[in-house]
Amino acid sequence: MSEAWDVVVVGAGIVGSACAMECASRGLRTAVVEGTGVGSGATAAGMGHIVVMDDSPAQLALTHCSQKLWQDLSKRLPADVEYEACGTLWVATDEEEMREVRRKSEIYTSAGVSTEILDSQMLAEAEPQLRRPLAGALLVSLDAVLYPPCAAGFLMREAERMGARLYAAKALSAGSGKVRLGDGTELHAARIVNAGGADAGKLLAGLPIRKRKGHLVITDRYPGFVQHQLVELGYLKSAHSSTADSVAFNIQPRRTGQVLIGSSRQFGAEEFKVDQEILAAMIERAQWYLPTIGALSAIRVWTGFRAATPDKLPLIGPWPEDESLFLATGHEGLGITTSLGTALILADQLSGREPEIPIEPYLPARFARSDAHA
Repeated sequence: MSEAWDVVVVGAGIVGSACAMECASRGLRTAVVEGTGVGSGATAAGMGHIVVMDDSPAQLALTHCSQKLWQDLSKRLPADVEYEACGTLWVATDEEEMREVRRKSEIYTSAGVSTEILDSQMLAEAEPQLRRPLAGALLVSLDAVLYPPCAAGFLMREAERMGARLYAAKALSAGSGKVRLGDGTELHAARIVNAGGADAGKLLAGLPIRKRKGHLVITDRYPGFVQHQLVELGYLKSAHSSTADSVAFNIQPRRTGQVLIGSSRQFGAEEFKVDQEILAAMIERAQWYLPTIGALSAIRVWTGFRAATPDKLPLIGPWPEDESLFLATGHEGLGITTSLGTALILADQLSGREPEIPIEPYLPARFARSDAHA
């Protein structure tokens, strides 16, 4: 069986679902291929933190653009997505980290991101469960949290409402204008979007992507235990290290009253099995900042794999070796945040429009050029 489409998106995690919705909204006949369920994979292993990050100007541009898109969409999100604009507190332990707070505040302010610097007393009043004294924090008030699997489900339903079709099948190959499915169906399209996350390389050899494993813990219901997403400033150094295994303090309040505990990053770990040493280190780190968190009951621990690139920026745009193939992968821990921004600039490219933000930092060709130069 053979069917023709304008665009075929392979992968219905939150990035693929967002791409499908955006393409369908522009009148492109869109098909989506997903073999394990909408919102599975890295989406189901994400914290759901909608956060502006400033590791690089390109990361700041994409995360800020995406945060604004989530704000706009939030009015339409159903209750099960659990969207809450709780804000992020970047917690500083000493004066050195307070200098980083002030630096981040200046960068964010220059980009139009609203921030507030909290001193030690203000931080203690905002989050009484934190250890005392801490030096202070940076509050990014428009950051938000949501439940990723249901968010992906909403995006996919919106895509289908606008005419997209979801194929519940595994993609065996994708390229040269054709996607071959496990049930024998062949989908033909002028444009194919590989949004396979950490598994994108299974359909395209040579992608500069590595799997990075992460752990999450969720507690029973303790309403009001924390009010904001709490992240240590050390996260910028530890969790974003390009090589070493690491843990960092990263706590999220859920609308249900539960507390989501992260985070960890591991390269070279290929099994979903919980790593007890990493888990213990992650919990110990959380207890250092939140001494009373050890009294909470955990009800689930799980792991997942994120797609990481060498420069910590996603791959968004055409693959230089196949004119029909586009990529939307490599988002690592920011796929939930940047899904909407990725979909916007990808669909701009497919539609021949001027992208919302400069796209050069995310183009897959940057690695092909690097290889050719080497």
